[in-house]
Amino acid sequence: MKTWNNILQPDLILEGSVLQLTPDIIQQYGLKGLVLDVDDTLVPITASAASPELEQWVAEMRDYVALWLVSNNLSESRIGSIARSLNIPYYLGAAKPSRRKIRAALQGMNLPVHQVGMVGDRLFTDVIAGNRLGMFTILVEPIVHADTVLRSHPIRNFEVWVSEILGASISPKYTKINKD
Repeated sequence: MKTWNNILQPDLILEGSVLQLTPDIIQQYGLKGLVLDVDDTLVPITASAASPELEQWVAEMRDYVALWLVSNNLSESRIGSIARSLNIPYYLGAAKPSRRKIRAALQGMNLPVHQVGMVGDRLFTDVIAGNRLGMFTILVEPIVHADTVLRSHPIRNFEVWVSEILGASISPKYTKINKD
């Protein structure tokens, strides 16, 4: 039976942005694919292009895993431009925690669900959707531009607070070994 703390509990919580997700971590968990959120996971929500650091990260990760972008954002020009610059297939308007477009990405990768990680910065969209599908869920901190003043993330802070009340453990580098 799925309980709130099971559905909200990421399998892995990284201290830092998606750029801290390394090939070693990917291999440690036996992942062959990653479904990546875009806004505040790969690029700040105000950015319309990938950073050089993200381009380098994608180039490195591509040697180890299949990559697919799945965004709730509806902007074809913005999300499409980012996806094309990284040469990664994508879906937009995903309405996560809906699973429909994530399932389509999984089909596109042609990998078993347990070998694909769902990577995102939001518990109530990315983690819930990934957990509902039986994916390995990875929560990262929102990414910000180096020249941007670090802003608070009130929605994420609220999600963490509610999740902890419901029994999920949201602390950096916490890993849940078994999945029921």
